[in-house]
Amino acid sequence: MTSLVRFLRQPAQLHDNRVQYGLIVLWALVMIALPIARWIAGDAIIPGWATMAAIVQAIAVGVAVRAAWGWRKTAITFVIVSGIGWTAEFMGHRTGFPFGSYHYTDALQPQIGGVPLLIPVAWFMLLPSAWVMAQLIIGERDTLFKQITFVAISALALTAWDLFLDPQMVGWGFWVWDQPGVYFGIPLVNYLGWLLVSAIITVVVRPTKLPIMPLAAVYALVWFLQSVGLGVFWGQPGPAIVGCVAMGSIMVAAYWGHRQRPRS
Repeated sequence: MTSLVRFLRQPAQLHDNRVQYGLIVLWALVMIALPIARWIAGDAIIPGWATMAAIVQAIAVGVAVRAAWGWRKTAITFVIVSGIGWTAEFMGHRTGFPFGSYHYTDALQPQIGGVPLLIPVAWFMLLPSAWVMAQLIIGERDTLFKQITFVAISALALTAWDLFLDPQMVGWGFWVWDQPGVYFGIPLVNYLGWLLVSAIITVVVRPTKLPIMPLAAVYALVWFLQSVGLGVFWGQPGPAIVGCVAMGSIMVAAYWGHRQRPRS
């Protein structure tokens, strides 16, 4: 009976896989096309194109998460992630906590409370991939120590992305730091804020197992596209190198952890 059920489920699973990877490919193509679009139309096209890319990535990630959790839990997770993300960003640009003192420009629209609506979506579009990196490194979370370590690695995996992202977004004029910091103009306290907020979200969501391949592919593509994009097309080789090493180290640790774990 079990074999029959698996056989009957195969067409649906195949369809899900096609949708997941089709959306990931679409998002990657949108990202690859951005420098070309900018070359043709100028810098004015960047905010709209970046918004489109982020939305496609968030949908791709959401569909991949849905395959394991179902639509209800995925939707609840999106609300939690985007809600905490918006709250942190609202507090951040109003009070300077937890990221430091900064403000958003008018480049990204629409905005609520001075925070572009795209920003909470951005928290969701890579955090599940960070959870997968931690899942691969930690394995079963059957002890309190492993659960705490999972939260810490998830936060590190997401914060590593911002080593690319923040210098790029400031370069595009999406937000401005009131007092530029030592990391290519970004204050180091920003990264402490990222660690804190992503850890809080992970504790609140308490993510269960996620599909490895599609979400690991998203993480790897972000690493590759950002490394090449910042290093070659956007004139920011410093953040490109640092982000490449940081996210690359997370991926190596994930690969090694998964490889060393006994197969069931």
